[in-house]
Amino acid sequence: MYYALLYDTVPDYVRLREPFRAEHLALAESARRAGLLILAGAFDPPDSALLVFKADDPASVVEFVRNDPYVRNGLVSSWRVRPWKVVGGA
Repeated sequence: MYYALLYDTVPDYVRLREPFRAEHLALAESARRAGLLILAGAFDPPDSALLVFKADDPASVVEFVRNDPYVRNGLVSSWRVRPWKVVGGA
């Protein structure tokens, strides 16, 4: 099953994320290597972001959120996980 993790970010997010960016990217890379994180990135403008996971249930996505330094340090104003029924593509 695929899950979409949607982040809403705070104003000036791009500037504020700098001290936490390396840790965030390392967490994302770890999830990618584990086969959980498929795609990730901020929208333009970067007022929100989308991360796509492939997992058996949403628990691993919620664990990612709890460990994300962007969330822990207040750069994400809200987040939600939604099941995503993919009907096309690879």
